[in-house]
Amino acid sequence: MDSENRMPPDEDSPIANENLSLAGLSSEQVRELWSKTYNREGKPDWSHIFPYYCEDIVFKDSIQEVHGIEDFKALCERLTERSKQLKMAIPSIVKNDVCIFMQWEMTMEFKKFPSSTLYGATRLGLDEEGRILTQRDYYDLWGDIFDNIPWFARSYRRFMHRKFG
Repeated sequence: MDSENRMPPDEDSPIANENLSLAGLSSEQVRELWSKTYNREGKPDWSHIFPYYCEDIVFKDSIQEVHGIEDFKALCERLTERSKQLKMAIPSIVKNDVCIFMQWEMTMEFKKFPSSTLYGATRLGLDEEGRILTQRDYYDLWGDIFDNIPWFARSYRRFMHRKFG
């Protein structure tokens, strides 16, 4: 395998903190890389994918927008601390030279609440070197969580249908 197609180094590797490019990786290699994030003893670990991000990453989702790798790392740490366990499945992924788009199913087990599965998608915008410059996550946070609260799910869906069709 040539250096452009290499998988990320182990954390103990001398090149573990290098900036890496997604440009030479296939869609399946990207899926494998992201899947490892959420399946280590239940707690997510993003350390192996951080080298693929630009220092000036812009991340946005339904509830927040952060700028810069340090703020992005802090966001990931907050998610880890809030959750008892996280698991992710990536049923589909497509990639071209400037963008990676993946559909995902993330099951979150909270410390004090029942587990919830969020269904969403992520668009990774790549810079000219194949590193992640932008990340936009799309999901229905409230609907997916409310669907898992037995006494609330039905009335929430009825409200959404009445108000939004």
